[in-house]
Amino acid sequence: MKELIKALYNDNLTKEDLLFLLSLEKKEDIEQLRQRAYEVMKQNVGEFVYLRGLIEFSNLCINDCYYCGIRKSNSKVRRYTLEEDEVLECVEFAVKNGYGSIVLQSGERKDSRFIDYVCSLIEKIKSKTRSQQLPNGVGITLCVGEQSYNTYKRFFEAGAHRYLLRIETSNPELFAKIHPPEVSFERRKECLYYLKDIGFQVGTGVMIGLPGQTIEDLTNDIVFFKEIDADMIGMGPYIVHRETPFAIYEKYFQENKYNLYLLSLKMIAVTRLFLKDVNIASTTALQALYPFGREEGLRFGANVIMPLMTPSNYRKEYLLYEGKPCIDEFSDDCGECLIARIENINRPIGYNNWGDSIHFKRKSQPKKD
Repeated sequence: MKELIKALYNDNLTKEDLLFLLSLEKKEDIEQLRQRAYEVMKQNVGEFVYLRGLIEFSNLCINDCYYCGIRKSNSKVRRYTLEEDEVLECVEFAVKNGYGSIVLQSGERKDSRFIDYVCSLIEKIKSKTRSQQLPNGVGITLCVGEQSYNTYKRFFEAGAHRYLLRIETSNPELFAKIHPPEVSFERRKECLYYLKDIGFQVGTGVMIGLPGQTIEDLTNDIVFFKEIDADMIGMGPYIVHRETPFAIYEKYFQENKYNLYLLSLKMIAVTRLFLKDVNIASTTALQALYPFGREEGLRFGANVIMPLMTPSNYRKEYLLYEGKPCIDEFSDDCGECLIARIENINRPIGYNNWGDSIHFKRKSQPKKD
């Protein structure tokens, strides 16, 4: 008990502390971890939950990652790219419902047509969403994979100001096991530093419970977040997709569902204790494992939720993993449901607010002499 209290209230957690906290198994110990993480969240970023309307605007992808349901070799997926008007309609719905920000997510492409499309989309979204509530328009997070420095710069200059690029694992050997040879760990890291240099608020994250992953790996992941000075973290449990090479791990996944879920909650809490003032998302994948998973993520220290805005007739074609919730619902149903869930755990919602990373704001302030 003394060791637990010492770790929970240590403002300078060591690697050994992180490993210890991630290894907690007793229900009462995990509850103490949850309570402390929530307390640290309140002290550093407050209790507001910030909404990010998630628009999955295309499932075309040039990559063949071994775990991903929209990998280019999955011939059972009906490929699509939303028209600009379809995206703008989703954005309009998000803004009318008080979402201060959106996330534009897609499979990875690097061709000029795609890049021009994304830039045009960002510019139109910005021009169409300026209002008294949002004088600078809706906040935009991009999640479109690895790109060149110049492409990232174009996205930033067009008006996107946050970018999510998950490292998936900070263990280079494990990274190589889940990606084809053309997807490089060093290249992924390089892209994260490109984004930081350009001025984006940078988000990253990992899959939790990958086959072969250890608690030591996850400990190193949290240290990695700090080393790259991440502003946002988006991570969730590994969930198998049957139309991928990783379908061979179906039995492993089914037998470890609860452990993966619990480990994901501990990762949120320990990351909150270690990084304190970053934004942490409670991801959809948590709800895929447990009906109230996203609420639990908020209770363990997360402060961002991403209601699904993708038009309902496309949602079944954007399955990175199986069992994804909300794919049969309309945007208003999905949003209202999530908002009710948030209110049920007594968390206020940051309507009409970008909800930018406090961590980013603090390090961006000029230093006093």
